[in-house]
Amino acid sequence: MTTFSYVAVEPSGKKVSGTITAPDRNGAISSILAEGRFVLDLRESSAPTHPGAPRAITGRASRADLALFTRRLADLAAAGLPLDRAIQVVGEQSESPALMRVAEGALEDVRGGLPVSQALAKFPKFFSPIFTETLRAGEASGQFAEVAARLADFQEREVTRRSQIVSALIYPAVLTTVAAGVIVFLLTFVLPRLSVVFKDLGTDLPASTRLLLDFTDFLSANWMLIVGVVVGAFVFYRAAVLSEQGAIMRDRVLLRLPAAGKIVGKAVISRFSRVLSTLIYGGVPILESLRLSGMASGNRLIQSVADDVATQVRDGEALHHAMSSTGAFPPVLTHMVAIGEETGDLPTMLSRVADSLDFEVDTGVRRMTAMFEPLIVVVMGVFVGFVVLSVMLPIFEAQNLVK
Repeated sequence: MTTFSYVAVEPSGKKVSGTITAPDRNGAISSILAEGRFVLDLRESSAPTHPGAPRAITGRASRADLALFTRRLADLAAAGLPLDRAIQVVGEQSESPALMRVAEGALEDVRGGLPVSQALAKFPKFFSPIFTETLRAGEASGQFAEVAARLADFQEREVTRRSQIVSALIYPAVLTTVAAGVIVFLLTFVLPRLSVVFKDLGTDLPASTRLLLDFTDFLSANWMLIVGVVVGAFVFYRAAVLSEQGAIMRDRVLLRLPAAGKIVGKAVISRFSRVLSTLIYGGVPILESLRLSGMASGNRLIQSVADDVATQVRDGEALHHAMSSTGAFPPVLTHMVAIGEETGDLPTMLSRVADSLDFEVDTGVRRMTAMFEPLIVVVMGVFVGFVVLSVMLPIFEAQNLVK
């Protein structure tokens, strides 16, 4: 069997490109004609069918750059431009030097006969297995432009979501930093100097003042130990989450956090649903789609559950039954999956669930930040008030004694 790259025209007049495996050139042409397409160009792939060794590219590309790269590639492919030419144009238009080099390397492979998905798979630093596997399925089904457009939609939503979360957290982060700075300044600079004054007064200090001074003395005497404990705890955490059990425990804790846990859970399920929708629409087999969607969810617990669902589906269980039996997915998702299976439009149902969950996540994040901002102000005010009261009480008592 030989792999051929082709450019063909559909009955509607639209140009499509992809790859096909056949015993010879005539067999490839016959297979394409059997699909109702007229062959414009057919080339034997001189490259191996696997992606080959990864290529090392220096530099980085932002998520926004990757989304723009995919959107331009999808638009040019939809316009009927040959894929090698599309990659060349996208590379020339890219504002990221790293992606320009990626496009140059991919262009060389594509012109050598390698499909676009396999050419891009040589750059795993930039393109995840989800991305390349979806493109590969789109090439096999002759829907490269449509699948690439869905991938671009997914990437753009991810960029928008991260931008919204960062924007919502900027003000609380500034407040937290300022509050922490004020507290550290009071405890390490102001209070140690005042403690000398209080001791010279020779009077019994109020309980709040003694407590504050004892705490300040403890920090001054043991600050190296405290820093070491904090650094050690961080290193231990990083080492623990590298293991499978540690990562699952961390993700389980995240899902059980008060208030924030529900938001995290909805965000994880939304990402899982959207990736699964994109993969199924692209023609990726359901078992592989479940595996990749679990990986893309960003939560090891959901990844493990997705593997269990894939096992049940492989054994003949309906997808919605398998998902419902795990208890990890909300009823709205399992019901919509059941409808999608009945109507044969599963990707659309999954996308609708993801859209609904995204709305709930956005609303939840706004509510949390709206609650968090005054909470920081209140905590900071209470602490500063406690410090001021503890400082002023001994002074007032000393004045009374003088009178």
